[in-house]
Amino acid sequence: MELKAFIEITRPHNCILAGIVGVLGSVVALGGIPEFRTALLIFLVVTLGCAGGNTVNDYFDYEIDKINRPERPLPRGAMERKTAFRYAIALLILGLLLSYMINMWAFLFAAVAYGTMLLYAWKLKPMPFVGNLTVAALTGATPLYGAAGVGKLGLAGYLAICAFLVNVSREIMKDIEDLEGDTAKGARTLPIVWGIRRSAYLAVLFAVLTVLASFLPVKAGIGAGYAPMVLVDGLILWAAYLIIRNPLPETAGKTQKMLKISIFLAVFTFLIASIWR
Repeated sequence: MELKAFIEITRPHNCILAGIVGVLGSVVALGGIPEFRTALLIFLVVTLGCAGGNTVNDYFDYEIDKINRPERPLPRGAMERKTAFRYAIALLILGLLLSYMINMWAFLFAAVAYGTMLLYAWKLKPMPFVGNLTVAALTGATPLYGAAGVGKLGLAGYLAICAFLVNVSREIMKDIEDLEGDTAKGARTLPIVWGIRRSAYLAVLFAVLTVLASFLPVKAGIGAGYAPMVLVDGLILWAAYLIIRNPLPETAGKTQKMLKISIFLAVFTFLIASIWR
């Protein structure tokens, strides 16, 4: 067993980013900086939830990852599967305990989100489109959790809508990227059931819907600080163009990473705009 596997299996860069998005959700909701204690707890709850979710997902995806991602800790033998499952549960329990220290709504929100993560990894992931929608909903809920932590919605609702839509697109692209391993495992993801090209069209549809939804805050009077969103929209549309032009797993691997970058940039655009406002 490798000690570094306990960090690696959580995919810490993704979890830290999720934690930051949770905190930024609270900033966007307030239009200012929350109390340090509240911000820290929001960050930890979201980060631990993401870490536990990633770990339990690797537990259930063991056979698929032997093909798609053999370098991950479980397929390469750096950690036992049962250890990974226990570790995931411990992370989620710690996150729930910390969420109770924020407020009751934050605790209930975390409990539902954590339960959904477990259900997704156990049953929902192989289901065509249902798994995609579940992950996108959890991602969209991240800034809403920050809003729940400070008891105010503000502009976080618009951020959640955009995050949901763009992540539906990204999840479909990830399924296209993972086609070989999912097929070998017998999963029924969208590209397997519908085919790559039709799945790519659906991914593009949600990318375009994301761009359209990004104009909603303008109507709400978000202000000039929101101008960089034009660049984010351009990146999303470029990713959509690439996957339509060349709908292959290799292309999907690149475009889903582009959408991930767009999410990060969009969050900071909302942050700047909300404070500017």
